[in-house]
Amino acid sequence: MKYFTTVHDVIDVDDLVQEALNIKQNPYAFPQIGKNKTLGLIFMNPSLRTRLSTQKAAMNLGMNVMVMNIDKEGWALEMEDGAIMNGANVEHVKDAAAVIGQYCDVVGIRCFPSLQNKQEDYSEKVLLKFMENCAVPVVSLESATLHPLQSFADLMTIKEHWNEKRKPKVVLTWAPHIKALPQAVANSFSEWMCKTDVDFVITHPKGYELSEDYTKGTTIYHNQDEALKDADFVYVKNWSTYNDDYGKVVSTDSDWMLTNEKLKMTNNAKVMHCLPVRRNVELSDEVLDGKNSLVIEQANNRLYAAQAVLKKILEK
Repeated sequence: MKYFTTVHDVIDVDDLVQEALNIKQNPYAFPQIGKNKTLGLIFMNPSLRTRLSTQKAAMNLGMNVMVMNIDKEGWALEMEDGAIMNGANVEHVKDAAAVIGQYCDVVGIRCFPSLQNKQEDYSEKVLLKFMENCAVPVVSLESATLHPLQSFADLMTIKEHWNEKRKPKVVLTWAPHIKALPQAVANSFSEWMCKTDVDFVITHPKGYELSEDYTKGTTIYHNQDEALKDADFVYVKNWSTYNDDYGKVVSTDSDWMLTNEKLKMTNNAKVMHCLPVRRNVELSDEVLDGKNSLVIEQANNRLYAAQAVLKKILEK
């Protein structure tokens, strides 16, 4: 594995999940595999779980780690080829990425969408510029369209909590929020669920349809109550509009917030969220702090998911 930016970079999803579960049982079993190797973590946007889990994952494998919040500590980057750089941008991404690749054996990059221009965001320009120019393996720490490390940890969490022979019903439900958020987590979760053996459905108000590139073949409900029936896992996440009036909030209906009353419609479903979460807006306290919540376990599994990915890259 040279790149980890989407589920399609993974040869065998089940094998990778099992690798992460094995690592979780003994996270310090491979201290030599990363010896004298350096992981560079480049953040263009804020991070808590992604930064800490990936940094610790690398340390568990014996790697050195360098972290740079390039939006605060680096030069303003120019992304356009052929640009006449007589404005505010000081350094071209071609040069910055090439230099970072000289210092690091693996690079992780986090870059959010602007939510202003759909075509530009979904071109993944920033991520691709780093991949093209740094000349070393690249791991997406969340991009404009996808968050594969999160979705990998989510799938790992579902596998841990499902012991029955039948396929689990997994529901991705839109949740209200006070601001427009990217579609990346929802896109990515859908992409990973479509590559594994689950009964997967999505529910959201009209107007919040996701790109069919990530949801093709998925059953979609605009009635949340109908979607929640007999659910075994409920993944709660907000996202902004994709199709019409891109990157906007067209509904903030508080009735879509998941509560214990709504959980009664499910098969005593486990509840998931990637965090950070707006308590009592996206999810009620009673659910987040209740016995059905898996949010902290998901966050814990971010470590082992990242460690499995880095191990595969280092082995290659």
